[in-house]
Amino acid sequence: MEITAQTVKELRERTGAGMMECKKALTQTGGDIEAAVEWLRKQGLAKADKKADRVAAEGRIVLAQAPGKAVLVEINSETDFVAKDENFLAFADNVARSALGASDIDALKATAFPTGGSVEEARAAVIAKVGENVQVRRLVRIDSANTVAGYLHGGRIGVLVEVKGGSPELARNLAMHIAAMNPPYIAEKDVPADFIAKEKEIELAKMSDKDKAKPAEILEKIISGKINKIVNEVTLAGQPFVIDTDQTVGTVLKKEGAEVVSFHRIAVGEGIEKVVEDYAAEVAKAMQV
Repeated sequence: MEITAQTVKELRERTGAGMMECKKALTQTGGDIEAAVEWLRKQGLAKADKKADRVAAEGRIVLAQAPGKAVLVEINSETDFVAKDENFLAFADNVARSALGASDIDALKATAFPTGGSVEEARAAVIAKVGENVQVRRLVRIDSANTVAGYLHGGRIGVLVEVKGGSPELARNLAMHIAAMNPPYIAEKDVPADFIAKEKEIELAKMSDKDKAKPAEILEKIISGKINKIVNEVTLAGQPFVIDTDQTVGTVLKKEGAEVVSFHRIAVGEGIEKVVEDYAAEVAKAMQV
């Protein structure tokens, strides 16, 4: 597989590793970017895959709530300038109101818009006003008899969380925590077995020959300790609570007699890629070495 400047650049953005290390990783893995990510991690050169950080599109996350339900909608524009335009903001707020009655993004586009017509028709109208492409990209919702809290951080990050037991204040604080810490999973039981297996493989590969030569039971304790730390980092229950970092979220939930049933966290533009010129010269230079 050919190793291109674009591939090196993508690997760097995903892992945070240096340009030359990324080139070497791709050479070692025959240009396979997924294998290169793993190779870098095994060498201790990349802590984690940063694919989710490839945020490109602009826009806003909007929130609407009613008794027993809440919804988040991502609405995108081409530039941050338009994302702050009064026409765009008014459109976004009205979309949020319409979204309370929609089951998914397709249903939302066909839903009646508060000022007349459908959401899709209103989208076409706002495009004409702001002079940029505007997209109603995705919708997440929670309908539940449990406590449902919503939180927006600067219009860029939105969180919905469903909590059984506890208080509305706890639910809102948990939503704020999720916005800040972005845990992939709720608790240890939710972490996939293949994730654990892969992390064990990576931690073992990073160990020195001296450590690998230790008795099997000692080696297992060392690896287990490292895996427990990783599990705590990727689970809501295992993370230090942002409101009181002396306690984990799991400890707080136990004290409150509460349980997080589900949550959604979305950020503007995540997963949408656009051309970035910042590293072009550096990549070209690295490819010539």
